[in-house]
Amino acid sequence: MDRAERLGKERILPLLLRFSIPAIVGMLVQALYNVVDRIFVGNGVGALGLAGLSIVFPVMLVQMAFVMLVGLGATALISIRLGEGRREEAEKIMANALGLLVLIAVIGTTAGILFLDPVLRLLGASDAVLPYAHDYLSIILYGAIFQAVGFGLNHMIRAQGSPAVAMATMLIGAISNAILDPVFIFVFGLGVKGAAFATILAQALSAAWVLSYFLRGKSQLRLNWRAVPRLELHVVKQIATIGFAPFSIQMASSVQNLILNQILIRHGGDLAISAMSIVFSLNTLILMPIFGINQGAQPILGFNYGAKQYDRVRQTFRYAAGGATIIVCLGFLATRLFPRQLVSLFGRQDADLIALGVQAVRTATLGLPVVGLQIVGSNFFQALGKPTKASLLSLSRQVLLLIPLVLILPRFLGLAGVFASYPLSDVGAAAVTAILVLREFAHLSRAERQEAPAALVSEVNP
Repeated sequence: MDRAERLGKERILPLLLRFSIPAIVGMLVQALYNVVDRIFVGNGVGALGLAGLSIVFPVMLVQMAFVMLVGLGATALISIRLGEGRREEAEKIMANALGLLVLIAVIGTTAGILFLDPVLRLLGASDAVLPYAHDYLSIILYGAIFQAVGFGLNHMIRAQGSPAVAMATMLIGAISNAILDPVFIFVFGLGVKGAAFATILAQALSAAWVLSYFLRGKSQLRLNWRAVPRLELHVVKQIATIGFAPFSIQMASSVQNLILNQILIRHGGDLAISAMSIVFSLNTLILMPIFGINQGAQPILGFNYGAKQYDRVRQTFRYAAGGATIIVCLGFLATRLFPRQLVSLFGRQDADLIALGVQAVRTATLGLPVVGLQIVGSNFFQALGKPTKASLLSLSRQVLLLIPLVLILPRFLGLAGVFASYPLSDVGAAAVTAILVLREFAHLSRAERQEAPAALVSEVNP
């Protein structure tokens, strides 16, 4: 059976597991890029180095936002086109996506280098933290093209029914980063610069692996290299429209981090930024498996929606949402039972950082049990080619609810108000997601009933 055809015929749960497990592993090891950097920097450089990485995080989120705009937008379109049996169009989308990824990376690197210090000041870098943030980001920006090609094309490999290859890409990068980090930081004594060098070298290895996959002719879809530089406007618009939801999530995260850094400095200084950096790292480890489930579910949802097999669409969502909820509940228990041990990973010698980090973790993660449904729900609408609803759900948690809460609550509760904003926004966004998903299920049921008589007529009158 053709790899793409399996998406429409095999049982949903085994199919979702086969696609999601490699993606979950891949996303977990992808999370280790930032988390491992922060663990080694926190222990090898200290709280100021950790704050420096947190200051530059919004810029890295912007980088990832554009990669997801193109990579996930193209992936959803490719899955739908394969479900419709339009293979040539799927290949055209992939070639345009690669050209767009390279163009965006070059523009982003150039702009970042030209305006580096003003951007860092805007992000809230104090005089003490600025040197660390500058050293790290000035190197990371040069690896943008490796991240764009490796991460962006990797999504499209998964859309073709090759999740194991996509997982290998993530493993190569994360394992390389974990090995190179201590070498550059401790052996060569390069501090935050060492963490940055380790990251871009690992990303380069991932990109080389992905490109070799296409060059060796292993992919199901052929990548037309001559078509890569010739972007077609209507294809680019389609990619950007579908990819806007994950793009908006990342951009919202960047804006949220920018605003948050300013408020944290006002209410807690550099130490508060370091503490929230730990919260973000732990959240990344907990939530990345859910993004892995989303990546595994996306080609199944897209293919079956394109093939009008709506019952399989609903089944896929239910299994994905259930798995995501189990993961976040386990993460919630870990933050209740072992907060001090988790925080201590990022700096065992700093008692003040540990004390504030424990407070931040205990409060900010209270809404974790409902976050799984919210994230899967946003991906559900993206995979179905409904960017408006996907974008609304993406923005609801990190912009429409969180940013107002972060601006208002600290005025009354101080630093504790910043921490409390997170669970409140999580619960509100999950409620909106549940309502929209239930409405979409009802719409799919109506479409099923309308198409059933037409199918019977076609069987009687072939």
